[in-house]
Amino acid sequence: MTQTTPHVEIRHAVDPVTARQLDTQGLRDAFHMPDLFAEGEIRLVYTHYDRMIAGGAVPAGKALVLDHVKQTGTASILDRREMGIVNVGDAGTVSAAGESWEMGRGDVLYLPMGAGPVSFDGAGRFYILSAPAHMAHPARLVTLAEAKKVNMGSAATANERTINQFIHPDVMPSCQLVVGYTQFHGGSVWNTMPAHVHDRRMEVYLYFDMAEDARVFHFMGEPNETRHLVMKNEEAVVSPPWSIHCGAGTGSYTFIWAMAGDNVDYRDVEMVSMEELR
Repeated sequence: MTQTTPHVEIRHAVDPVTARQLDTQGLRDAFHMPDLFAEGEIRLVYTHYDRMIAGGAVPAGKALVLDHVKQTGTASILDRREMGIVNVGDAGTVSAAGESWEMGRGDVLYLPMGAGPVSFDGAGRFYILSAPAHMAHPARLVTLAEAKKVNMGSAATANERTINQFIHPDVMPSCQLVVGYTQFHGGSVWNTMPAHVHDRRMEVYLYFDMAEDARVFHFMGEPNETRHLVMKNEEAVVSPPWSIHCGAGTGSYTFIWAMAGDNVDYRDVEMVSMEELR
């Protein structure tokens, strides 16, 4: 397989005191991740939050191979990492370690440390997430039907939603990567409200399934120093451990959440009361 040279951007960690001083463009430069999906390319963002990598691969009829990424300091990206892949496009194929998986829209694939180069083919739009790993767990394709579903919220508070857990302790083992996505019921637009923080791990959101002219207002920052970013379809945002992460959309949407850090317990959060929010 011929290596596809990925386009890689860096996001350095920003502390909460510095974040308070940033204007809109400064916030977007530090936390916003646009243009992850480009036909015929692999695009990655290497963050200094728990060394999480987020990116996209769009084969567009020509196989793409992800192997060496200079920023990881290893010969192949998965030499000391694990990876989660979510297909947000049409049917496609992912191959690694001598195996291939057919992925439909919404399917999630887990690849372990040591799986070697990863090949993407077909009509898929593959969202890539990767974090450092300390051991190899079995590779596994998890379909939406196999995901654990948690229903939360209500229509009365505009946040009735189903949380689909894929790479998650209740579904399968991983080292530190936790991945799933949240789908809203008709008329609901608020995500992750009431808000919370989790200081033991960072998070990345990717918003998708949005109309071209739809937007999500993503809220971030310390609970008493909130800021917002305006997000379009297939745009991602990094959430530091000290930050809230919630939002409201102008229409229906789905968002993929991915976490890395000390604790994989999804319930390990510090809730923020409405009285604390500013």
